Amino acid sequence: MPAKPIQPTQPAQAAQSTQVIESRVTDAHDGGVVVFLIGMRINRLRAVRRWWPVAQAMPAMLRELFADPDAGLLGARTMVGGGLREITVVQYWKDADHLLAYATAADRKHRPAWQAFNRQARSSAGAVGIWHETYVVPAGGHESVYVAMPPFGLGKAAGIQPVASRGEAAAQRLDRPAQ
Repeated sequence: MPAKPIQPTQPAQAAQSTQVIESRVTDAHDGGVVVFLIGMRINRLRAVRRWWPVAQAMPAMLRELFADPDAGLLGARTMVGGGLREITVVQYWKDADHLLAYATAADRKHRPAWQAFNRQARSSAGAVGIWHETYVVPAGGHESVYVAMPPFGLGKAAGIQPVASRGEAAAQRLDRPAQ
């Protein structure tokens, strides 16, 4: 039986879908994007009072961001690894200005959480570590392909479309000459 052609989705549709899409699709995002990786590592498992507040801060921030589409967060995915000691959140942002505005806003959840972490870090003897990395990706600087996957990553955040609409090969989707 031939595969049904994929219809482009909007971000809200993609974010709600868990249906596996068997055909080759790519994200529908045009323009630049900021990929922000943020995480924590539990260094002392028994120091629950030290790491629990850090673990609870991120879900609250994500709820706040998802409730406000104008904040600039396109989508996010939380991953647990390192024997449950490490939690990483991959976030896709409209641009760096939106990310930085959220990070520094006194009336948003991030700044008070950051201040509380800094106060607590002085007395926690390294019980919990936090980190982040920010990648500002210019227009034309990203490509994706998803096969036999539900919407995922930037495709989940920005919607999906058939691969052919952007090019069959990664080099085409990146506007690079074929190798």
